[in-house]
Amino acid sequence: MKPRQTNFWKVFSTPLVIALLSAAGLFSALLGDGIWDALSWAGLGVPAYLALRGLLPRN
Repeated sequence: MKPRQTNFWKVFSTPLVIALLSAAGLFSALLGDGIWDALSWAGLGVPAYLALRGLLPRN
């Protein structure tokens, strides 16, 4: 009998990328000012944008 292939990476790749972006944004917000602020805005802004885009109705 052949083992069934799992779709682990297919299912969890996008949430993992979003979690890593959020963690990087939170960590960079703690590190300092200047470029770190820009990195934290990007790291936290992309997941927020994706969440809001998922809530908006489709055309």
